[in-house]
Amino acid sequence: MAMVKHVLKRILMMLAGFFVSVLIGLIAVVVIYSALAALPNAPNYFGAMGVTPVVVLLWPPLGMFVYFLTIILTGLQTLIFALIAEFFALRNFLVHMLFGAAAAAAGFFLIWPGAEEHVERWADIGIIAGAGLVAGLVYWLIAGRDAGFRRPLIQR
Repeated sequence: MAMVKHVLKRILMMLAGFFVSVLIGLIAVVVIYSALAALPNAPNYFGAMGVTPVVVLLWPPLGMFVYFLTIILTGLQTLIFALIAEFFALRNFLVHMLFGAAAAAAGFFLIWPGAEEHVERWADIGIIAGAGLVAGLVYWLIAGRDAGFRRPLIQR
């Protein structure tokens, strides 16, 4: 019974970590685009990305749509990565950050297939992957530090 409780706790921690990390990842996307918009010779749409969050805040259904779309686009690969981390008890924050970057980039490719063929989209891929690094770190803080379905042996 204790093993079942431990596995259920791990699953709930995985879900909580995923939902919070998606939200923080979206905030990181906005922060990165806003910071890069201040650079000289930045594309014009980088500045628009700094205004978009204001629109999302003023019209919450749009914010919820973006949040749930991100959950749908990154859910499957994040589930696979989280299960790998749990089964192999991977507790290194760098692994979770790389998993987050890979999941975010894969989600970007799902919504924009063939983006790697357009040179102007490479910056977007890097920005999304950078936000995935932040999301992976947040996931590690919530659920990844104690990854592992098997309970640790108690030393006496």
